[in-house]
Amino acid sequence: DWPQQGWAILQVLLVVSFSQADEQVCRQMGDPENPQLSQDGNMVLGGIFSFYSSWKDRMDTYLHKPLPLQCTSLSFRGFQFAQAMLFAIEEINNSTDLLPGVSLGYKIYDECGSIARSVKVALALTTDNTVVAALSKTACTRPSQVQAIIGETSSSPCMAIATVLGPFYIPMISHFATCACLSDKTKYPSFLRTIPSDYYQSRALAHLVKYFGWTWVGAIRNNDDYGNNGMATFTETAQQLGICLEYSVSFFRTDPSDKIQEIIDIVKTSTSKVIVAFMSHMDMDVLIHVLSQHNLTEYQWVGSEGWIVDSQIAAMDIHHILDGAIGLSIPKAHISGLREFMLDVKPLNSSNNGLFTEFWEALFNCKFRQSASSANIQRECTGDEDLTGVQNSYTDMSLMPVFNNVYKGVYTVAHALHNILKCNKTCNKAVPLDPFTILQHIKNIYFKTKEGEEVYFDENGDPAAKYEIINWQPRENGVVEFVTVGLYDASLAPEKQLHLQNKSLIWARNSKQVPVSVCSEKCPPGTRKVLQKGRPVCCYDCIRCAEGEISNITDSVTCVRCLPEYWSNERRDACIKKEAVYLSYEEIMGALLTAASVFGTCTTAGVAQIFFKHRKTPIVRANNSELSFLLLFSLILCFLCSLTFIGQPSEWSCMLRHVAFGITFVLCISCVLGKTILVLMAFRATRPDSNMKLFGHTQQRLCVLGFTLIQVVICIIWLTSSPPFPFKNFKEFKDKIILECALGSAVGYWAVLGYIGILAILCFIFAFLARKLPDNFNEAKFITFSMLIFCAVWITFIPAYVSSPGKFSVAVEIFAILASSFGLLFCIFIPKCYIILLKPEKNTKKNMMGKKAPH
Repeated sequence: DWPQQGWAILQVLLVVSFSQADEQVCRQMGDPENPQLSQDGNMVLGGIFSFYSSWKDRMDTYLHKPLPLQCTSLSFRGFQFAQAMLFAIEEINNSTDLLPGVSLGYKIYDECGSIARSVKVALALTTDNTVVAALSKTACTRPSQVQAIIGETSSSPCMAIATVLGPFYIPMISHFATCACLSDKTKYPSFLRTIPSDYYQSRALAHLVKYFGWTWVGAIRNNDDYGNNGMATFTETAQQLGICLEYSVSFFRTDPSDKIQEIIDIVKTSTSKVIVAFMSHMDMDVLIHVLSQHNLTEYQWVGSEGWIVDSQIAAMDIHHILDGAIGLSIPKAHISGLREFMLDVKPLNSSNNGLFTEFWEALFNCKFRQSASSANIQRECTGDEDLTGVQNSYTDMSLMPVFNNVYKGVYTVAHALHNILKCNKTCNKAVPLDPFTILQHIKNIYFKTKEGEEVYFDENGDPAAKYEIINWQPRENGVVEFVTVGLYDASLAPEKQLHLQNKSLIWARNSKQVPVSVCSEKCPPGTRKVLQKGRPVCCYDCIRCAEGEISNITDSVTCVRCLPEYWSNERRDACIKKEAVYLSYEEIMGALLTAASVFGTCTTAGVAQIFFKHRKTPIVRANNSELSFLLLFSLILCFLCSLTFIGQPSEWSCMLRHVAFGITFVLCISCVLGKTILVLMAFRATRPDSNMKLFGHTQQRLCVLGFTLIQVVICIIWLTSSPPFPFKNFKEFKDKIILECALGSAVGYWAVLGYIGILAILCFIFAFLARKLPDNFNEAKFITFSMLIFCAVWITFIPAYVSSPGKFSVAVEIFAILASSFGLLFCIFIPKCYIILLKPEKNTKKNMMGKKAPH
């Protein structure tokens, strides 16, 4: 299977890596690598840490063998990690419960932050420098020197090491490599870690930025796998949350000064006030030194776990650039006895006295006599200095959570070996150990530390993702305190993952107010966002919603159109019900038209009363008084039917108003037409040459009845096919609803009007033909004039009706009804009333029948 094949490949590579020269021996090619710290044991753990943080650049010509890497910048942090590993091993070796009777050894190498050196020392941990004679019975191939490797600190070296060790399934457990890419088990099958993946940290940082309303931020990242992958996940999540990056620049501690100056210039010219720094402590050390030279104190920093709780960076920040910084850190931890163990270190407790000598000299700022000339000795080291009285980055225990990760990594391997060796009171040391078996047991491990913390891995070799939210709060003595102000737990529901405690936070420049960092201010309700051309989505203009549209939330992307019966208010943030408009009795125009209708009705009733009182007189009896009274009755109905057009339309009022109008007007015109025909035929019948019979009462009644019945039939057809109905007109006015009567069938409406028009034209023609009859009894002139008024009114009504909006069209129709009714009343009946009331001497039969002498 694959484990055996991988192990076979390793053996082949180890064979190839040895050369058989003239001397018949097996020897590893290249210079041997010796560990900086080592101790023998039944089983050996490897460790890779950065005792130095940088190295001197060199230009290799490849004309000769490159010199070994010259490491610089001694790092106390690497020694702290190594001491945490040694502490855990010593605890296990002294334990009777875990691996009883088995001693753990160690080999710890320094890789000084170099990827190439990381791979080299990793291979050194898996091979043996021992020279073996080729002719001896001892095979040149041998198993890996170590059962597992603890380290490395950074993601990029871990990726390189895990790529090399992965095919051989040699377990590697990192305490501080957080790149999400390392969770890919197809590329890094043997990699595990005791610190959460940056996949969760990057998302948590994005949610933290969103929580404080920062939608316009800058970003600085490590130019390595840790920074690039972490920032990529942050950027993706930020975009989903509506956060925009004004700039995103990469930085590495070995970059030239002009590259760093470009970053400073970008920060200075930016408009965002929040900077997300996804960086390691080593790169942040360099960057903070440069930032201090430019006094960039007005920015709010958001940090990753790589530097947010680093006391060394806080001590270097003498210009308070990072005051108020907020970020994520792995939860605080405590390991009893670790601090005392670290402070009990001695310079000669190592096989590499040179490294520890340099470490001791840097720790106490002294020199051993044999390591320096007398001219450079600041203070002579004795080796008996007391660390308990020293305050520096080595004695600072702020990175205890990371030390705990190293501690858990060692115990993870120990528990896996304990299970493989089937330890009880003793362990079966005869059980063969191979890397794949150890790896499988590590993946399935579950135990609790002495402090009660659970240790286990998911399918990707990652632990549970939990972070503390840290706020940098400077105190009066100038010391920065890392205050826990919240928690982030990726195992909870999304809405509960981020939790901030009710603690007062300190922001940039010791401000108590949350900084504002937006490209554009929030758009208030009543407006919508319109993106600025060529700029990120966070940069926009606020455009007021159009009429009839609203937005009732902040930063609305669109405006929502109100329902047809509603309209937007002045602020455009709410829909209010439209005003229903119709011709009512309460308004001035409705009241005037009502008054005119009542006046016309009363006047007509008064004329009828006069006629009834003088019904025996010749002027009333002339031209069929029965038609006169019927005409007056129809005029009363015409005046009254105009009232049905006033008020809120209903289903019955819509049908009544048009039907009543059509029938009453036809009745009225029929009476006038009957009177006109009567006058014309009566006077023609008096001529000797006329053979026409008189137009009697029966014929007159039938004429009126026939003409009226035709209109009734038209109305019945209209009502049964498509009657008028109440209708809400939303189109006429934007902010009002016009309540009106829809015609239903336009053909029916215009048929009613057309029929009235035909009768009016016939009446006008007959009256015109009778205009030259004797003056003493000639209603034809008054009828002709009344028909002229009637036709003029209704001809002008058509365009006025069509062009008038809303209730004004109703008013035009009422005005036409009243005007034509008054025209008929005044033209036909007022002259007779004048004679009856003011000229009674003319109200005689003789005068009615008399003829004047010719002029």
